[in-house]
Amino acid sequence: MTRTKVDVGSLYATLDAERTARGLSWRQLAKEIGVSPSLLSRLGNDLRPDADGFATLVRWLNIPAEQFMTDASGARAEQAEPDLLTQLAPLLRARHDLDKRDIAYLEDVIRATVRHAQATREASE
Repeated sequence: MTRTKVDVGSLYATLDAERTARGLSWRQLAKEIGVSPSLLSRLGNDLRPDADGFATLVRWLNIPAEQFMTDASGARAEQAEPDLLTQLAPLLRARHDLDKRDIAYLEDVIRATVRHAQATREASE
């Protein structure tokens, strides 16, 4: 897997566009977002934000964090879609109405269903 980094220039440009559209100063923008003005200043100097700062910024922008990620060469990071069970497992475990046996059973059903769907698709190709 290649190293992934934050595209600070793109993040800063997006923040600047939103700041301009709202008619805010950088200090006002920082206050509205809930970050320190120095975080925005560091971005302007092409320095990467800390993880919490990055999460706060992309959440406020309402843009997926992946939009601001690149590989080591600067190309947009392309990630393979994660396994369906990998995506669903945390959702199942967060349910208070399911016990461990229920979760294990549902994971087994999902895993078997995905295998069946893949086999059916491969057979028809």
